[in-house]
Amino acid sequence: MRTVAIIPARGGSQGVPGKNLRPIGGIPLVARAVRACRAAKRIDAIFVTTDDAAIAAAARAAGAEIIDRPAELAGHTASSESALLHGLDDLAGRGIGADILVFVQCTSPFIRPQDLDAGVALVESGAADSTFSGIETYEFLWRDADPDSTAGSGAMVGQNHSADHRPRRQDRRPDYRETGAFYVMTVAGFRAAKHRFFGTTRVVPVSELASLEIDTAEELALADAFAGVLDRPSAGQTDGEAIDVDAVITDFDGVHTADTAYVDEHGREVVRVSRSDGMGVSMLRKAGIPFLICSRETNPVVTVRAAKLGVSVVQALTDKRTAILEWLAETGVEPARTAYVGNDINDLGPMSVVGWPIAVADAHPDVLRAARVILARRGGEGAVREVCDRVAATHAGARAVADGISRSEA
Repeated sequence: MRTVAIIPARGGSQGVPGKNLRPIGGIPLVARAVRACRAAKRIDAIFVTTDDAAIAAAARAAGAEIIDRPAELAGHTASSESALLHGLDDLAGRGIGADILVFVQCTSPFIRPQDLDAGVALVESGAADSTFSGIETYEFLWRDADPDSTAGSGAMVGQNHSADHRPRRQDRRPDYRETGAFYVMTVAGFRAAKHRFFGTTRVVPVSELASLEIDTAEELALADAFAGVLDRPSAGQTDGEAIDVDAVITDFDGVHTADTAYVDEHGREVVRVSRSDGMGVSMLRKAGIPFLICSRETNPVVTVRAAKLGVSVVQALTDKRTAILEWLAETGVEPARTAYVGNDINDLGPMSVVGWPIAVADAHPDVLRAARVILARRGGEGAVREVCDRVAATHAGARAVADGISRSEA
């Protein structure tokens, strides 16, 4: 079965202007949705349907393909279903078939890839025709007895409980509140029903923290405050998990070095690097994995170090993002298959355009929040070697080089 994700992201927003491009933890909402889909193992292709050029650019940079959404389907009265049906028709016109549709909303910034995979698995197995993300709730709900009265102005009636019985939480069966983060469904069933719920509908339970939905400026600020905690990689992402990429790009100061400099009696700066980094870079280079050092400053030390390592270097950059994308185009590697290793806030731009933004252990807090992986090692203390080893774990050629080195040292 082929599974595609479609992310509706129109340019207009009544509650929060420009909402889908607003950054949470330094990452635009639309990019966060794309990243969650890309990290899921059961999604084959990702598309953003939009009427906005800036949103399209951000989505492409994050690794999605674009569906041009017509104006009549981009107004505030247009339903999400209409955008999804148009998207499926657009894909069919390109010869792209799909059996399962994952509908993801940008307004939920903390979607977990494993939850998306759980929803797809339910539909793939036939256990459900449609699924939704939901959280357990034990809330007692009330509603106006008179439906014609002003909401909350008169007598109330219990909806999911009896007013004369107050069972303990542990004695109650939970209800599930729809979070709006994502829905998974069969394409055939969705086309027939023209609605996201049909057939057997099941819930994908998600955590309370992952259920935050942004509709107001206050919720936007709250999500940004949470990002520093919720975006921090899990232990599995910091203890040596393989980094599956086809190219590696690094900053220099603070990554290859300890972000400090010693000045000699002649006023010349001397920096410290890790010798182990050289062995790691050599391993990737011999395996044919492109490696670039990218620096905003013009520094002869960078040139000397790049020559020593035998890798490409670009310096004196005012726009590192553009330089990186140009180098990747020349190299023939997709941004989604690229790692960028940074340590300071000027690395946030480059990190936003690659699939694997990586931070050294002692990086700036904003960089740590934006990282998909946080390394165990600090800049100048083997961080580059750690990246090289973890990239090599996914490449047979690099592993063979590493094995050869190990045998020669034995």
